[in-house]
Amino acid sequence: MIEPGIGLLFWMTLTFAILVFLLAKFAWKPILGAINEREVTIVDSLNQAKLARQEVENLKAENDIIIREAKVERDNILKEARDIKDRIVGEAKDVAKAEGDKMLENARQTIQAEKAAAVADIKSQIGVLSVNIAESILKEKLDNDGAQDALVANILNTSNLN
Repeated sequence: MIEPGIGLLFWMTLTFAILVFLLAKFAWKPILGAINEREVTIVDSLNQAKLARQEVENLKAENDIIIREAKVERDNILKEARDIKDRIVGEAKDVAKAEGDKMLENARQTIQAEKAAAVADIKSQIGVLSVNIAESILKEKLDNDGAQDALVANILNTSNLN
């Protein structure tokens, strides 16, 4: 094996010490500054991520609230629409019933008027027919003057005109 000499050890130690001094003087501060800056950046990024996550959760909660309110409003609008529909249907039924009752009453009045007109027409026709029948019978029975005189006398006696 090779045994290091004192001179080699001296120069290696001196070189290492100079290297450590140079690194401490020129490299450690920028390296540690970069590491600290990187650490601060990472911490800031983590904090911003937490804030973003919290903001997303808040937005989600707000969205849930808005959705709940929208559902409630939708239900209210649907209930109001059903109430309006029921009211309109009820009013239409009432109007239709009133119109139907009015039409029925008009039909009853028309039927009564037509019935009265028909009865009057029938009575008139019966009267005309009765007069025609009576005239025919009287013409047949009263062909001679004696029968006519007897009929007039009989009518006068029964009518109490004497």
